[in-house]
Amino acid sequence: MTESKVTEDAKLNNGLYRRFLKRPMDFILSLMAIIVLSPVLIIVGVLVRVKLGSPVLFKQKRPGLNENIFTMYKFRTMTDQKDENGELLPDSVRLTKFGRMLRSTSLDELPELFNILKGDMSIVGPRPLLIQYIDLYNEHQKRRHEVRPGLSGHAQVNGRNAISWEDKFNLDVEYVDNVSFIGDWKIIFLTIKKVFVKEGISSDTSVTMEPFRGSAHHSDS
Repeated sequence: MTESKVTEDAKLNNGLYRRFLKRPMDFILSLMAIIVLSPVLIIVGVLVRVKLGSPVLFKQKRPGLNENIFTMYKFRTMTDQKDENGELLPDSVRLTKFGRMLRSTSLDELPELFNILKGDMSIVGPRPLLIQYIDLYNEHQKRRHEVRPGLSGHAQVNGRNAISWEDKFNLDVEYVDNVSFIGDWKIIFLTIKKVFVKEGISSDTSVTMEPFRGSAHHSDS
């Protein structure tokens, strides 16, 4: 069998996985995870309520597949502390020791399993970022929205905050172009490994990384 034939077969298999198998796999795995982790979800929810108050869940609009907006769920990790003018204090001040623990163990991400169950997200895909970033993307970076956003992704297991925004987006688009069953499971196992060695999987606030302000140039490459 020629190399080109192998490549064509691989592309066909990856296309079939992406179109017909990835979503059912997401649904089954997220449902199983919710059932198995339900005691953890309940315990963490109670602790958030006791230590941080209500609401227990942090809800925020994020862009998903084809830039369609959905509400993402996470466990709350910050207080509502405000200054004398009624403005919220910086994230770094409002992020408590308990909140840092939730983030370092990725326990704050568990409610996103319900987003996966609903079809807003996938287990593996580019992380859902802030809505205000959409207008800052160039055409290449916008391609990250050609698939559902993920609980973890190619960029999260290949550098996380140690790489630039441009590198993250390049990894996101590389994932979009190479979605595969084997690739997804590699990312899932790498994610589990990073959680157990207490390496954070995602970061969505300036506490751990500066906000995206746009690329230096808006090219298509």
